[in-house]
Amino acid sequence: MGSIAKTTDALQRPLKDLRISVIDRCNFRCRYCMPEEVFGPDFPFLPKDKLLSFEEITRLAKIFVSLGVEKIRVTGGEPLLRKDLPKLIRRLGLIEGISDIGLTTNGSLLTKYAKELKDAGLNRINVSLDSIDNEVFRQMNGGRCDVSTVLEGIEAAAKIGMKVKVNMVVQKGVNDQDILPMARHFRGTGHILRFIEFMDVGNSNGWNLNQVESKRDIVERIHNEIPLEPLNSNYLGEVASRYRYQGSNEEIGIISSVTDSFCSTCTRARLSADGNFYTCLFASKGMDLRSELRSGSADAEISKLIEQFWNRRLDRYSEERLYNTNLSNNQKVEMHYIGG
Repeated sequence: MGSIAKTTDALQRPLKDLRISVIDRCNFRCRYCMPEEVFGPDFPFLPKDKLLSFEEITRLAKIFVSLGVEKIRVTGGEPLLRKDLPKLIRRLGLIEGISDIGLTTNGSLLTKYAKELKDAGLNRINVSLDSIDNEVFRQMNGGRCDVSTVLEGIEAAAKIGMKVKVNMVVQKGVNDQDILPMARHFRGTGHILRFIEFMDVGNSNGWNLNQVESKRDIVERIHNEIPLEPLNSNYLGEVASRYRYQGSNEEIGIISSVTDSFCSTCTRARLSADGNFYTCLFASKGMDLRSELRSGSADAEISKLIEQFWNRRLDRYSEERLYNTNLSNNQKVEMHYIGG
């Protein structure tokens, strides 16, 4: 049984999960996140001195844990581009009160770093893979990587005992034809495959509601060939709707922030690579915690600022978008910067 929530927002949602972006750079140029024409060679990514140090990240993580955070997910950009990342994983794992640490990666560098990450204490990893068809996959990631490289990374992680989830962003007219091939490929592997509705994150991905393959349609496509049955959530605030193949213990998930939003149970805070605290993936403004750290503010002062910021939280963007599609035109922080 989980602990009683220490910090709640204006809608009584507890602060339980923290997503930490460690770098805003990525070696892919996925159309739905960092299209090449926007994030080209001259794009001004954060200089090293603007990134939070591992000491600063660990200090903030401890403060967030004191306010109720129990789970941490390390993200990017591509987090494996951050030098010496296993050292941060080890530091975070020593924080009393954290029950789970995960990492989201595009998998391209996973074969190289899987063992170091596992040795540092990482037991769970989410790998993005948007198609099992190499041509489609390369079109989606800007021609930066082959499917085989990601599959090798997944197996390298699994072989040393990591729990692996595979995330597929589904964009109608782009890769929706690969829903069933992905399901077929990963069935029987022990990896949980999760389908993510194409979202209007950031300002550069050309999001259009007509390109959203809905949760209902995804489930129907799979169910017609491989019958599914729904499962209950594992915990409050779980982002994926869970299903299993009938007659088995094999699970898939659907993350449906467009057609079946889960704002009412969202427990996630986000920390950008340069130390801004955000209360929603679709936020436009955050709170600058790096300045507080570097100006000498005490932990108690920073804790109070975080608590007050969360207490005022009213974010429910995905729910509001359902009846006001113009919201998608608002300026929002880019996903590579805030972490997915």
